[in-house]
Amino acid sequence: MPLPFLTADRAFDTADDVALPHDDRDRWRRPYRPGPWRVGAAALLLLLASYVLFAAVIIAATASLSSAGTVFAIALVVVAGALRLLRMGVWVSARGLRQVVFLSTRTTPWEQVDVVRTVQQPVRWLGLPRTVQGQALVLAPQGRSAQSPPPLLTSHNADFLGRDRLAFDRAADSVEAWAAEYRRG
Repeated sequence: MPLPFLTADRAFDTADDVALPHDDRDRWRRPYRPGPWRVGAAALLLLLASYVLFAAVIIAATASLSSAGTVFAIALVVVAGALRLLRMGVWVSARGLRQVVFLSTRTTPWEQVDVVRTVQQPVRWLGLPRTVQGQALVLAPQGRSAQSPPPLLTSHNADFLGRDRLAFDRAADSVEAWAAEYRRG
């Protein structure tokens, strides 16, 4: 007895990430899903924030409201940090390429992009100082010197560590395809 909700789920688990015809190309989108390390860290931060919010309620009931407000503000900072952690990554649109890191965002219009390519190089493991041999997607802006730019994506960052090798390749190919399409026109 086939269950229709199972067959519908299987239909959407395809590996090809083809944009739907009604998708707005001017909207910023991430061409890959957030990885397990990033989602797990954000979930732990949100769990911590729930405990801090509960502590703020207890403090508000038993102590001064200024103390509860301080603890509530700390909880809001933790929630904002978790949401920013989930937002980190590379985003593309018809306007350009946007790299979101924890404390800043850098947007490069497609007109300023010379080449986006995948290179084999030492990369940082989960953003820590330790480096391992891996792949990196790098952006070379026009008119810049030949010094090595910081990578957009790496095969060992929080989005691709613990996933199959093809996940990084699909994401890098997708960003390279966006660059090839919008650099020309």
